[in-house]
Amino acid sequence: MKINHALAMALSALSAGLLISCVKPADDNKAAEVDSEKVVQDSPADVDSASAEKIVAVDISPETQTTYLTHVADEIVIPAYADVAKQSDLLNELAQKHCQQAPVSGDELQSLRAQWLVLAQAWASAEMVNFGPATASMSNLYINYYPDERGLVHSGVADLIAANPKLTPEQLADESAIVQGVPGLEEALYANDSLDAGQCAYVLSATSALSTRLKAIEKNWQQNATELLAIDKTAESDRGLNQWVNSLLSLIETMKSNAIDQPLGLTGKAKGHLPAATAGQSRAIINAKLDTINKAMTDPVLTAILNSNGESKVTDNLSTALADTTTLLAQMPEDLAKADKADQKALYDHLTTVTRLIKRQLIPALGIRVGFNSTDGD
Repeated sequence: MKINHALAMALSALSAGLLISCVKPADDNKAAEVDSEKVVQDSPADVDSASAEKIVAVDISPETQTTYLTHVADEIVIPAYADVAKQSDLLNELAQKHCQQAPVSGDELQSLRAQWLVLAQAWASAEMVNFGPATASMSNLYINYYPDERGLVHSGVADLIAANPKLTPEQLADESAIVQGVPGLEEALYANDSLDAGQCAYVLSATSALSTRLKAIEKNWQQNATELLAIDKTAESDRGLNQWVNSLLSLIETMKSNAIDQPLGLTGKAKGHLPAATAGQSRAIINAKLDTINKAMTDPVLTAILNSNGESKVTDNLSTALADTTTLLAQMPEDLAKADKADQKALYDHLTTVTRLIKRQLIPALGIRVGFNSTDGD
């Protein structure tokens, strides 16, 4: 089942599409600024009656930027990766407990599935950071190979287990991104009514390999946060702030496109599948992302920066839009594919409102730019 690395990465890139990092590398910031301005100029539709009021940019000092970006690194980014690693460890421990004697079914299998969902939600939150070590060399795809438009995970995991019934974490680490991470674990846990010894070995290996990868990302951030968020460059550039806010925008845009619009066929022919489709838990994944966006956009430190110039309406508008979206989502089935088409479209429209508020109110208020390869197309 071992797949040539070059082929694996090509397949990963083909399937991942917009999931791959949307942020221009740090040393190419000037080009990114030119491109970002071009997008704004090319998008006259970005001013409508809902957000045509004048937004005055806040005067953010280098010291304030440094304080905020340090807060982002220490209180948001690093804890997010630490939490995913913790949840992966807990799933590994649970598998060690229940897999002492296969087959595993009933309540024991349900407990493994419940912990997998906690893990999947934790990673859904951590995907707010679409730059840095998690996306270097497409390593994010080894954690979450999505969107899997060709259905490679389903057959890939089954074939790997059949070929390696005593799989070790070290062996799995050398395999393709297709058979690793959160989707691979979902496939093993939800596609079977019980786990045999080979499937147990896979779950143990996948969680161990995943934890190792996540802890390395966390450590990298701990050691290099200043560089990764350009915290030491605030006197000469707003690159760190620009990169962070556009990363949050990218999370909601790619979620809207890859995880809702395309799999549900709302604006075109359906392709791919909802997140956590095998588990039937797409609502939980979308909700985790929404919750992350809400916390980041209404963060007290960010709110204080905006309020310093009387722009409280920006956070108020975003908070209201996100709350409305969360309320609608809570009323939908766990599997969004089973929701009424009208509700699916309403969710899509709510997310469009959120992205417009970020682009037309929050980003102008912060005096930064919409990323040059913004994907929303609203």
